[in-house]
Amino acid sequence: MKALVFKRYGKPDQVALADIPRPAPAPNEILVQVHAAGLNPVDNMIPKGMFKPILKFQLPATLGSDLAGFVVEVGSRVTRFKPGDAVFASIFDLGTGALAEFARVPEDAAALKPANLDFVQAASIPMAGLTSLQALRERIRLRPGQKVFIPAGAGGIGTFAIQLAKVLGARVGTTTSTGNIDLVRSLGADEVIDYTTQKFEEVLRDYDAVLGTLRGDALEKSLRILKPGSTIASLIGPPDAAFARARGMNVLMVLLFGLLSRKIIRHASKNGAAYSFLFVHPDGKQLAEIGELLEAERIRPVIDRVFPFEQAKEALAYLEKGRARGKVVVQMR
Repeated sequence: MKALVFKRYGKPDQVALADIPRPAPAPNEILVQVHAAGLNPVDNMIPKGMFKPILKFQLPATLGSDLAGFVVEVGSRVTRFKPGDAVFASIFDLGTGALAEFARVPEDAAALKPANLDFVQAASIPMAGLTSLQALRERIRLRPGQKVFIPAGAGGIGTFAIQLAKVLGARVGTTTSTGNIDLVRSLGADEVIDYTTQKFEEVLRDYDAVLGTLRGDALEKSLRILKPGSTIASLIGPPDAAFARARGMNVLMVLLFGLLSRKIIRHASKNGAAYSFLFVHPDGKQLAEIGELLEAERIRPVIDRVFPFEQAKEALAYLEKGRARGKVVVQMR
């Protein structure tokens, strides 16, 4: 079968379409014929080695985390799915990849595809949806009436997180460029900062939470808009010691991540805020819950561009430019 693989870390020319053996599902897995795969920024970071200390791959490895397609085979212990079921899933951090004609998916990572979405739309959802749900509901514990700042509102995470925050009853502030203001407002954003003309840290006030999605000094600037007792859940780091312990890393890695996050934790605590780093994990039950919201049309997918499988590398390059409005998806079939 065809798959987009990387053979070594650190070199872009090591990413290429290749013929690899079709996988066979383990007893607790389903085999999915992939019709579409959603792209995420991490898909560009992994081949560069940025997650090498955290994510373990057996090289050459298949890229991609999000997929939608038909079940073609089930393992001996699978009870929730059967051949012919249309499913979607995130297989991030599970040692396998989605940018392939077929993909192994643990049963507990998959959910039935929402009936009102096609495969391209469904493939755009898993990581963005799970990240938003786990950050806003589990880590931040967002409550109705609270104010949450979600920067980069027109991006892959932002477009979904804004909508989910509104479902949870929150007020949402975001940043975007002039051309995307109408988009983020249509998704439910209450306070919109045009970053080409305004600085969010000079305009927004009294926020209860921040979802960290931007690198650089954006996290530290966001401390200025928070009120005491607030929460920061960062998706882009720095990783903290709690994250290292949760993944069973050795003492040296716990100490290293503790040092990396010490500055932001200290600054946050001075402002009465709590900081934590979030690493999304696949969860089929949560994805099914998100599917219900999609079927009820309380949330909708936002897709920027769709690339054919033969142009998967070009799709990753386009995503890396950071200008996509919503998600970028690769269509296999």
